[in-house]
Amino acid sequence: MATQSKLTKAKPKKARRSRSREPSWVHLSDEELLQKRFCDLRLTLRHTVIDQHIRRIRRDLTRRGIRFAPHVWLSEEWFSPDGVPGIAIAFYMAHPRLMRLERRMMDEVEGGNASWLTRIMRHEFAHALDNAFRLRRRKEWRETFGDPDRPYPNVYRPRPASRDFVLHLGHWYAQSHPTEDFAETFAVWMQPKARWRRDYQGWPALNKLEYVDRLMSELSGVLPHVMNRSLIEPVSENETTLAEHYRRKRARYEFDTPEAYDLRLKRVFGKHRKGRRRMRASTFVRQVRPEMERWLMRRSRLYPYLVHHVLRTVIQRCRELNLVLDTSKHEAKRALLGVLERILIDILRRDRERYTL
Repeated sequence: MATQSKLTKAKPKKARRSRSREPSWVHLSDEELLQKRFCDLRLTLRHTVIDQHIRRIRRDLTRRGIRFAPHVWLSEEWFSPDGVPGIAIAFYMAHPRLMRLERRMMDEVEGGNASWLTRIMRHEFAHALDNAFRLRRRKEWRETFGDPDRPYPNVYRPRPASRDFVLHLGHWYAQSHPTEDFAETFAVWMQPKARWRRDYQGWPALNKLEYVDRLMSELSGVLPHVMNRSLIEPVSENETTLAEHYRRKRARYEFDTPEAYDLRLKRVFGKHRKGRRRMRASTFVRQVRPEMERWLMRRSRLYPYLVHHVLRTVIQRCRELNLVLDTSKHEAKRALLGVLERILIDILRRDRERYTL
């Protein structure tokens, strides 16, 4: 009798879903992508550049004995909420396609290169660490950095030549508030000790770095006091469209009252008078615009979109006021730079009142 052996046919294996499979919205045009809601993008931080940076900073803290690993999530902006030992990551960091859209809409990607991303992450880790260990409640912390409950100033006048503060993120951010002073100082402290000792030798800011160094030694091996894992404004629950997000973001940099700076512009330029041939102020500003932009973006690390927008508005306002150049170009250029910095810092201060890092 013949054996009735059956050969069981092997079922074809289901193809594994590739982790690198791109979401469908990647291939949309910018106009189509802007109509998408945040929650529909289904974004994740897994296997992204930002994920690698987070792991690296956590390892750096572990090597220093600091037992703290803040939770992270995606939101519309970079921030670390008060009382929450975590960090919200700007949504566009989740995918190169979103970073390209951010660049088109805002002229720049905040954190878009490795160096800038490291600076931001160290700054945000500092805020999360502050929340986790309630550092601002310490007497020496307050003596070193100031009152953390002090409201952000209505007028933010940085002193570029001051050596009382470290320089890290740009536009003299450490000077804006005690909590930002701590975050910037911590971010610099994360660099090798030999480097920050050398860079800040002779600066009063070195005392702040030395305090942070002692403080981190005290925290070695200590568990955080606050360990909640709250997610504030995650994109997964955000039904706002990208178009509305960018409309609001651009509006934050608008002049509420452009005429508020008329007096400053009139101090730089003169009023047009019949019979006197003078270069129009609007023409002069257009001529020096590339130099002003380089200075403001490189020296002060101000956002390109903001710089471009302010210069466009100043040119328009000079035209409306019919202003002319009545001093040397050298003097006018120096005075104009001062006015531009004043306007830019005022806008950043106003923005910071709503969106603190």
